[in-house]
Amino acid sequence: MSTPAPSTPAQIRAQAALLLMKVVDEGRSLDALLENRSDAPQERGLLRSLSYGSVRWYWRLLAALTQLSSQPPKDLQPEVRALALVGLFQLLQTDIAAHAAVAETVEAARVLKLNRTTGFLNAILRRCQRESDSLSAIIDDDLAQRTAHPDWLVKQLQHDWPTKVETILQANNEHPPFWLRVNTKHISRDAYRDLLTAQGLQASISDYAPEALLLPQAVDVMLLPGFKEGWVAIQDAAAQLAAHLLAVESGQRVLDACAAPGGKTCHILELQPQLKEMVALDVSAERMQRVRGNLKRLGLEATLIVGDASNPDRWWDGQLFERILLDVPCSATGVIRRHPDIKLLRRASDIHSLAGRQADMLSKAWTMLAPGGRLLYASCSALRAENADVIAAFLNAQADARDSTTEVIEQQGLVDARQLEPDMPAEKQIGLAIPAGLNGMDGFYYACLQKAF
Repeated sequence: MSTPAPSTPAQIRAQAALLLMKVVDEGRSLDALLENRSDAPQERGLLRSLSYGSVRWYWRLLAALTQLSSQPPKDLQPEVRALALVGLFQLLQTDIAAHAAVAETVEAARVLKLNRTTGFLNAILRRCQRESDSLSAIIDDDLAQRTAHPDWLVKQLQHDWPTKVETILQANNEHPPFWLRVNTKHISRDAYRDLLTAQGLQASISDYAPEALLLPQAVDVMLLPGFKEGWVAIQDAAAQLAAHLLAVESGQRVLDACAAPGGKTCHILELQPQLKEMVALDVSAERMQRVRGNLKRLGLEATLIVGDASNPDRWWDGQLFERILLDVPCSATGVIRRHPDIKLLRRASDIHSLAGRQADMLSKAWTMLAPGGRLLYASCSALRAENADVIAAFLNAQADARDSTTEVIEQQGLVDARQLEPDMPAEKQIGLAIPAGLNGMDGFYYACLQKAF
């Protein structure tokens, strides 16, 4: 494969603007847009920084552009608007030298054959340089603009997390932490931490997840001791709680109903290899290949089925499961720091339909659970409408179901995080809600549902 030709700084900024435009105007995923690019290594870092940063801070940048431009941003040519936002990101959110940010962004207009707009862009960016302090004071008076979130999401978080909303919003704008999950079938967490220390990598433990280690910054996984041999995997500490809350026992039949990419499936098997059967289900055949690859690297085995959890008649053999993990499709508003384009792609109107789908999947999964069994409802949403409200409605309608989250937390020796919602009446504290940023974790929600005999 030939090495890609180096790109100029202006060309990189032009590419970042085009990526931003595709996310905003076409509803494309930034992760997917960047996944298969063949940029030269020396330019890849800058392109990712500019594109992810412009997406992450989009709502604040748009507010700034609104103040600086005599023409409403919505009336600007999409490429011009995107270039202006990329330029403002450099001036307002980075340490890039202002003269370089302005000059290269203006030159990027020429790269995109927008020569007639160079004067406009230059004027906008120069004005931002001159008025940055007063500009920030104006736009940052509004919480949504200051934290670069859509208004609807800020209002919902204020309702659901009244004492933690600003902490969550701040966490959403941080670079995601690099969590490891140690495979204790091979090595203890503390012993693996010693191996990291010997390589000059200082790791800290989690107050919540027993197998988790946090590195201060991301590293090439091939530099991690024993990675090829399956000693360690990459998984956020909040996601690592799933296997402990499910608390599988020897001889049980277990279903991971939305398994891809397979991290939770693998963790369950690492903690309890003596299962009757571990079934990993996912609707996507392509994503199931990632589950297969992770199982292979970690030396684990499971029954893999491509199928829809909401339509068990098409794949289920009728044998009941003693444990079911239902990691439902959701708004992903708890993992915005990993996928900042969620702030642009998700709409308030999505939440009602997502909650309906989640309720339907929960009802279908319940029919596959054996009497006395446990279903763990999991979601990476930060919103009660997709979490506690779904579970409350289910418990109200399902006479043979009860919320056993508190007792499972105590049995497993996990930190009880119910105090995370101190201003929520005790009777409404259903399940376990984890706000983004707590102990470095992603935002997550769990509810342990016990089925009567």
